[in-house]
Amino acid sequence: MSNRQSGLRLQSPLPEGYTDATADELSRRIAKAKSTLGDRVMILGHHYQRDEVMRWADARGDSFGLSRLAADARDAEFVVFCGVHFMAESADILTGDHQQVVLPDLNAGCSMADMADLESVEEAWEAISGVTDITSVVPITYMNSSAALKAFVGRHGGAVCTSSNARAVLTWALEQHGPDTKVLFFPDQHLGRNTAYQLGFAESDMAVWDPRREMGGLEDRRVKEARFLLWKGHCSVHQRFRPAHVEAFRAAHPDGLVFVHPECAHDVVALGDVVGSTDAIIKAVDAAPAGSVIAVATEIHLVQRLDDEHPDLTVVSLDPLVCPCSTMFRIDAPHLCWVLESLVEGAVVNRITVDPATAADAKVALERMLAIA
Repeated sequence: MSNRQSGLRLQSPLPEGYTDATADELSRRIAKAKSTLGDRVMILGHHYQRDEVMRWADARGDSFGLSRLAADARDAEFVVFCGVHFMAESADILTGDHQQVVLPDLNAGCSMADMADLESVEEAWEAISGVTDITSVVPITYMNSSAALKAFVGRHGGAVCTSSNARAVLTWALEQHGPDTKVLFFPDQHLGRNTAYQLGFAESDMAVWDPRREMGGLEDRRVKEARFLLWKGHCSVHQRFRPAHVEAFRAAHPDGLVFVHPECAHDVVALGDVVGSTDAIIKAVDAAPAGSVIAVATEIHLVQRLDDEHPDLTVVSLDPLVCPCSTMFRIDAPHLCWVLESLVEGAVVNRITVDPATAADAKVALERMLAIA
């Protein structure tokens, strides 16, 4: 197990020297610590981070891109991951034994990842095996999941995916056991559903598995017939976007563009001009004609950053009232300053470690993902 358990608040309050420091003072101190550490440290920043954190990132990306960077960052002694817990776990699994991964705030978790735990998935696996040939079921877990679930997938012939490569990974999964192959996809039903539609499957090929109900709330026949068993989980940010938001935007901006993340519900995705991961959305914004008005259905920090970085465009949130990712928002300048200054002093705080057995199985699933992509 890792050094965090779902629901627990493990982050100790920061010393006053960090909480009462001004923004300018924190900037000076972060710059000094980063300069002192030099090549010994690599700071990775997820696209949803605050600007006050992202300005210090040596590299930024989505969970897939950062996974690749973590796997390749062999020279850095310390990887400071400005993201959430499951990302730091994956970085620990993919980096070398000589490297240490640090998460600036241990309470930076993910509500979606918490919607699927190992016990529930193992119970589902056993229940499914009672009504269908389990050897034809391929488990696929979204990157937004614990190391324990990635390990489960590794042990059972599956792979990890991200929103960037879900189509490639599901295509691979469906080729594993011929036409009878089933996919158990967790924890985000929406990414699974949207990707299945992209691959040409119909709603009748998909069934939602509710872990709180016996047999997932499904009849045995439905479990046998479905090609995709989609875990009943979701992103608390992306579930906020609705078709009504698209309709209101198009009414106000008839020539406007709508870019949608695949963690949104399918009825929203179906209305988007571009559907893709955070990196895909960034590339689509970069390629948009000057003067375009673009509504983006994803986390607000990325949307605001895209607007700031593209003065020739107007980039807005599809939902004017959308909130930031509350867990990603926990990483801030005081916490980043604290972990960097601690490293300068020789103290590794907030290190994220995954036990060797779990890491070995999870690495199998993660490396399958990287090989498929």
